[in-house]
Amino acid sequence: MVSTNNLKNGMTVKIDDQLWRIEYFQHVKPGKGGAFVRTTLKGVTSGKTIDKTFRAGEDLEQAILERRHLQYLYREGEQLVFMDTETFEQTFVPEEAIGDAAQWIRDGDTVELVFYEGEVLDVNLPASVELTVTDTEPGFAGDRVSGATKPATLETGAVVSVPLFIEPGETIKVDTRSASYLSRA
Repeated sequence: MVSTNNLKNGMTVKIDDQLWRIEYFQHVKPGKGGAFVRTTLKGVTSGKTIDKTFRAGEDLEQAILERRHLQYLYREGEQLVFMDTETFEQTFVPEEAIGDAAQWIRDGDTVELVFYEGEVLDVNLPASVELTVTDTEPGFAGDRVSGATKPATLETGAVVSVPLFIEPGETIKVDTRSASYLSRA
């Protein structure tokens, strides 16, 4: 349990059987009445943001999240298999727990997984990854319109828009947050 007087940004609390990350908090001491704490909470699993007010000194259940670096091995049906590089213990993670992040992970990559009570809640990817283009249409000499792009399939199966000069076999840098092309690697 943690008191609302000891809240910190980034702390995770459990309210009504849901996990919430504290994005912002403010202690308010009005001239009349008791003090209270105004917070902005973001759902860990849903991503939904809400504003909630608590009485000063009220106790909340703190959720301890565990962050571990695991190496991605392979996909087995609807699950992704990760291995702890220290204990060599394998962890099977459902694809829906990882979400769209799975399209940026290659075999052998090490990623940070966030666990709560043994379940994977989230994956923390680097801001950008370098992937090889496996398939794209050729760019033609007359297609030199400023900013023109074409779809390219990457080695992980992800499809991103790339400039016309990118050819199959090239390695490019992709922003994992916006799924956009950044540069050649």
